[in-house]
Amino acid sequence: MKHVRLLVMADDLPQASLTLAETASFHPDNRPPETQALSAAPGRDYRERYRQAATRLDKIAKLVDVPATPIIRQVHVVHPDELAAVGILLRERWEEASRFEEAFRRLDEEERFIRDQEVALDNFANLKIDLGKLRSKTRFLDFYVGIVPRENVSRLEGAVQLADHILFNYLERGDSAHVIIVGPRGEREAQLGSVLTSAGFQSLPIPSDLADMDPDAKREELAARRAELAGQRDTLRTELAQWEQEHRETLLDARRTLLLAEPFVTLDPSIHSAGQLAMLSGWVPLRELPSLAERLEQSMSMPFDLSFRDPRPDERPLVPTVPVRNRWLAPFATLVQQYGIPQYGEVDPTPIFAFTFLLMFGSMFGDVGQGAVIAGLGWYFRDKLGRFWLFGVTAGLSSVFFGFLYGSIFGYEELLPALWTSPIHHPILMLKIALGYGVVFIVVACLLAIYNRFAVKDPASAWLGHHGIVNLVFYLALVWGGLRLTATGSFGSLPLWLILASLAALAVYAWRHLDVPAGERVLVVFIETLETIIGYISNTLSFLRVAAFSLNHAALSLAVLTLADMMGTMGHILAIILGNIFVLVLEGGIVMIQVMRLQYYEGFSRYFSGSGHEFAPLRLRRGASGAG
Repeated sequence: MKHVRLLVMADDLPQASLTLAETASFHPDNRPPETQALSAAPGRDYRERYRQAATRLDKIAKLVDVPATPIIRQVHVVHPDELAAVGILLRERWEEASRFEEAFRRLDEEERFIRDQEVALDNFANLKIDLGKLRSKTRFLDFYVGIVPRENVSRLEGAVQLADHILFNYLERGDSAHVIIVGPRGEREAQLGSVLTSAGFQSLPIPSDLADMDPDAKREELAARRAELAGQRDTLRTELAQWEQEHRETLLDARRTLLLAEPFVTLDPSIHSAGQLAMLSGWVPLRELPSLAERLEQSMSMPFDLSFRDPRPDERPLVPTVPVRNRWLAPFATLVQQYGIPQYGEVDPTPIFAFTFLLMFGSMFGDVGQGAVIAGLGWYFRDKLGRFWLFGVTAGLSSVFFGFLYGSIFGYEELLPALWTSPIHHPILMLKIALGYGVVFIVVACLLAIYNRFAVKDPASAWLGHHGIVNLVFYLALVWGGLRLTATGSFGSLPLWLILASLAALAVYAWRHLDVPAGERVLVVFIETLETIIGYISNTLSFLRVAAFSLNHAALSLAVLTLADMMGTMGHILAIILGNIFVLVLEGGIVMIQVMRLQYYEGFSRYFSGSGHEFAPLRLRRGASGAG
């Protein structure tokens, strides 16, 4: 990745921005310029015209279909006068379209009013009395009409009786009861108010226009009004469709113009100028520099200067990382990005993640039949899953591969000859292999961590930091001693001295980097040293779950087959089908979680900072969605 500086004449900025967007290789650098003379920001009027026009078009697009990225057949520089003309045109179109928006809003308000009236009718449908008399209190009587939770009705009825009131439950709907409370006016009104509040009483207002009309007649009136509004809405939609058809090409041309002007506006924070000279700065991949320079030579009408340099050490956290561009790795890259983006110079863990993920998933869930089901479902739902259908297919194929090694198909181990062995028949072997795999995984993770730290110019951490060279020496010595201990019964003096020397070096490094009192230093160094010993041992033992789940998978399948053998023919078939579904859903999900845990906590946490940011170049949006 190179840091690029492009000096152009200010009048040529729109062309420069458009060219950079066409090449899709320029990631803007939004930092303030190092030269104070280049502190001005050109193109303020241009940006303002663009924003006004884009706002008007977005409003119109809420009413009619205006494709976001129509086909752009001819790329050209949008000059300020052209952008201003588009703004005036869109202002006129919006003044016309706003009439439709206002009409639809009025219809929505009237329909909402009708719905409220219908709800009110439903609330009071069971009351065969004059609603007008319930709308307000009389000289001697209080009326309370409302809703209360059904479980509170009996309690509320007893409470209002103490206040000399009567409760009438006239409708029950769901968990609520519609009630009327009637009683004399007087000193107990305040007491009754607190009782109603504690019972969850909600007042139901009676609309004034329902008080003097028969409910059935009112319902007919509302239905007629609703039909009338539906007719008005259909007429309005027809008029809007005609207006859309009449102005469709005009709106599409306006969208194309704004898309062509967008790169200049997008680059706004990265553009700085002094007088007639303007500067653009950003990041460009080394392999893209020759084509970028050639394209600028062809398109720029005025003189320009393109220079580039390597990133400085202090700039490395700002340099974007180019993501993996591989169809088969795309779903795995998405999972990696959930943890973070590799910092510039770090190894992209996506290929390693994909390989080890499929290796562990297949070994823990090895079955030809169940793997084929997973792969088949991934293929069948590929349209809905998007790029993740490849994830399902590859995971299923990995399961099929290990199923052939184990000789297992839908739990049966006598139908296929095992190309290797069945886990449940050799559990100790599976545990040894899982332990060895864990050692290799951790060693590779430490090597990647060491490489990444050298790559980002941090040699001290590469040697003595967490999972650095000294940590790796300690771990390899620990593994060496453990193997000697199991083989000969003796740990060995050389592994022991390597362990003690590496721990001492780590302790000295930690001691020198702590700025705390001596007593606290001793405690922290002791805890960190102990954590190093326990951490590597526990991390290695974590990989025993790879063998444990392969055994668990075989044991669950055996349990399903045993249960099926206890039933008749139909029961046997049903038990096999339901049992395999249970294994696929429950154990498949658990295995997926365990593999992700091993990847994130035993892998990424060692060598992958995840503190980078993705390469996002300036692009000209010229897709083919919608009619062009």
